[in-house]
Amino acid sequence: MPDHPSRRTVLATGSALGGTLLASGLTTSQANAADRTPADTSSGDPWRTVLDDADMVWQKMPATWYEGPFLGNGLLGSGIYAEPGAASTAVRFNVQHSEVQDHRPEFGSLFGLARLPIGYFTLEPVGAITGVDWRLSLNNAELTGTLTTDQGTLALRALVHNDRSLLAVEVTPSQGERGFRWVFHPAEAISPRAAFKELPDGYRGNPPAEITEHDGVSAAVQPLLAGGQHVTAWRERTRGTTRTLYVHVAHSYPQTTALDRALKAVRAADRLPYAALAVPHRAWWQAYYRKSFLSLPDARIQRFYWIQLYKAASAARRDAPVMATSGPWLEPTPWPNTWWNLNAQLEYWLIHGSNHLELDAITRALSEFRDNLAAEVAQPYRTDSLGIPRTTDPHLVNGAASSLMGYGVGIPGQDPPTPEVGNLTWALHNIWLSYRHTMDVSLLRDVLFPLLRKAITYYLHFLEPGPDGRLHLPATFSPEYGGDSRDCNYDLMLLTWGCRTLLESAELLRIDDELAPRWRDVLARRVPYPTDANGFMIGADIPFAKSHRHYSHMLAVYPLYEVTGRTPDERVLIEKSLAHWVGFEGALQGYTFTGAASMSALLGKGEDALHYLGELMTRFIKPNTMYLESGPVIETPLSAAQSLHDMICQSWGGIVRVFPALPVVWADLTVHDFRTQGAFLLSAHRQAGTTRWVRLVSEAGAPCVVRHGIPGPVDVRDHRGRPLDHSDAGDGAIQVALRKGESALITAKGDRPDLTVAPVRPNGDAPRWGLPLG
Repeated sequence: MPDHPSRRTVLATGSALGGTLLASGLTTSQANAADRTPADTSSGDPWRTVLDDADMVWQKMPATWYEGPFLGNGLLGSGIYAEPGAASTAVRFNVQHSEVQDHRPEFGSLFGLARLPIGYFTLEPVGAITGVDWRLSLNNAELTGTLTTDQGTLALRALVHNDRSLLAVEVTPSQGERGFRWVFHPAEAISPRAAFKELPDGYRGNPPAEITEHDGVSAAVQPLLAGGQHVTAWRERTRGTTRTLYVHVAHSYPQTTALDRALKAVRAADRLPYAALAVPHRAWWQAYYRKSFLSLPDARIQRFYWIQLYKAASAARRDAPVMATSGPWLEPTPWPNTWWNLNAQLEYWLIHGSNHLELDAITRALSEFRDNLAAEVAQPYRTDSLGIPRTTDPHLVNGAASSLMGYGVGIPGQDPPTPEVGNLTWALHNIWLSYRHTMDVSLLRDVLFPLLRKAITYYLHFLEPGPDGRLHLPATFSPEYGGDSRDCNYDLMLLTWGCRTLLESAELLRIDDELAPRWRDVLARRVPYPTDANGFMIGADIPFAKSHRHYSHMLAVYPLYEVTGRTPDERVLIEKSLAHWVGFEGALQGYTFTGAASMSALLGKGEDALHYLGELMTRFIKPNTMYLESGPVIETPLSAAQSLHDMICQSWGGIVRVFPALPVVWADLTVHDFRTQGAFLLSAHRQAGTTRWVRLVSEAGAPCVVRHGIPGPVDVRDHRGRPLDHSDAGDGAIQVALRKGESALITAKGDRPDLTVAPVRPNGDAPRWGLPLG
């Protein structure tokens, strides 16, 4: 990844990242004055303003995981809500960890390799609970507030520490509540899928955990039948009238070293009072948010957006496992592992525009465990091909399918059922996005190109010419429609994107690849995407004819941007396909509406995009912004944040499009340091329905073409206010030559707008997320 500029360099280009004023493009006297402007201007700290406004509050007791506060750091997660069946006597603090899993591959990824539940603490007051007043501070990633009982109050603060992977809960009781207690409840170490599906033959849960004492530190030691263990260790410290609980979880396989590690972690942490632990934790989170900024006039959606950034960093880190369907907050679910035919991809899209590549676990995992991808295709193809099945554990191992058939990814035209071939190629598209948003050539050279080459080679083994002279695919499966089809659009679209990307990458890397002629032949001769009177079909054998939540048949539209509406016929095809897809009620789910919103944004239909997001919020999003189908599913709210990104900025095809699909009611909007393809940092402001200014900082010196949306002639100036050469690129775009580290400010000709980055005024009041009164 390109080095970030130093603070001195950043300030020299006029971007006061820690403050609120962008000096770029001002006259010398104005720039000097800007340098003297304190960070805390009259508008205050804009990040603190929007974050404080987005805090979730609870004035009613949450009854479930999708109503309550949640804390996490990508590894350790805690969801907080009333103890089921005992709401007046106990509050549950769940303890789960994204690395804790079983290790019996013979039972598959959803049983034998499944994530395992760990357990939970109950906070048990002396009296009966009569009220709560809690606030989850996004800025500090910390829960604070009061639990009221008929015997007094319990003032609490809680966090999952960013660096130490530690749950710390500080409780200060009133006189009548000094006898409150904490109780740990180990969970049965069995796949959560056991509550939904019949157990495989021979499968049984792991033996019960044993609670032991170790010089003042308690530990629940969970042995695993396959070897190894996971351990929850905890200790409570009293300082004056305040008691602090310290909890750490460790997992080891096949060794039994987790106990020692967990004990050491608790002993190292409990020497520090809560306030001391909170200092570095808060500093990390506050720096995290300040990597980008967004404010829009819909208060409910703006708060939702910032909560998703909190949720993303609570659930994801580069070095953490790729998110399972529920993130680190494991609850009863039929899907207790990582899903690769949509979920993992959608979970990570928001990291690019929001400028949070430090959360990119997909690139790290696919690179680190690439050898396991060869084992998931049948033996004859392993020398030159890779694949990923529908589900895996964090090491990209599927388990049962590989044990039964010798491989996990089906063979096109041969395997009944579900030869679901395209999942790896789609996951590699996420790496392509990471490359394009950073222009880090090492991502392309060392990860994307070698993996994509082998993913596409798997397809090449099965492509065959038909009587029409076109190249055709035998039957494969389109997630999650049902039935196999020849020339399945899911696979044809990914194959097309993959071949095009390989050719572009080889040219950039100056690789004369022996397969390049094959890739060109595919692009020239592959069969057209199957369509009928209703638009895109599932495949040549299967029309789209029933309610279906997944847009697997439309990937060329979104997110691949291979079919974009560049011609009138193409636009009609997208509109017809989109309307037909969402027109079938019954099986539609939350991510149906995020996909529809992003496709509408591609077409420039901001009103439609907002309508689909409204449907999502009304129908599916829970009080704490979580999402539920048969169990927790984290990807949909996170992908809604990406739908917002797609309305605010699109940068596919080498053009940065500023505010391409805003609804009329979003007349004012501010974005700052939004990361685009080409490794540009975009800042822009819209006022009273007009874009006032656009600023781009180039991190890599890539070609800069921007459709700025400012009506009429424009001025383009550098960081010193000097005119910059630019040319008309057509269709409302200009091209500006920017070297690495340079910036361009675009305004209406003669305009000198205020460049302060500040929240915009909301159009109206909206309830907070959480469970507020009223």
